[in-house]
Amino acid sequence: MNKRPLSVTIISWLFIGVGVISFAYHFNEFRTRDPFQYDAVWVLLLRLMAIVCGAFMLRGSNWARWLTMVWMAYHVILSGFHSQQELVIHSLLFAVFAYFLFRAEATLYFRRAGESAAT
Repeated sequence: MNKRPLSVTIISWLFIGVGVISFAYHFNEFRTRDPFQYDAVWVLLLRLMAIVCGAFMLRGSNWARWLTMVWMAYHVILSGFHSQQELVIHSLLFAVFAYFLFRAEATLYFRRAGESAAT
């Protein structure tokens, strides 16, 4: 049994929680009369991606760890077009997530989980 690091558990559940809450929040923007107005579909898909990333990181999927970092990098870039405060917050979150998801303990967890699934 490969013990999951606490940092991976916390980040995974944070992504699941934020994904669920923001999906529910943005679902109100989705109107059946005009489903593509305001790009609501794409926003909802991004929220679903956060949920999927969190769930599969709990299972030890290495691709989910990388997709989580791509998701965060996208938010860093996107926040560059908004306020400086948003950019700083997303950049700090990116750095914290990268630190905890790519530490030796987490890397070993993702590697072992991948090896267990392959056998």
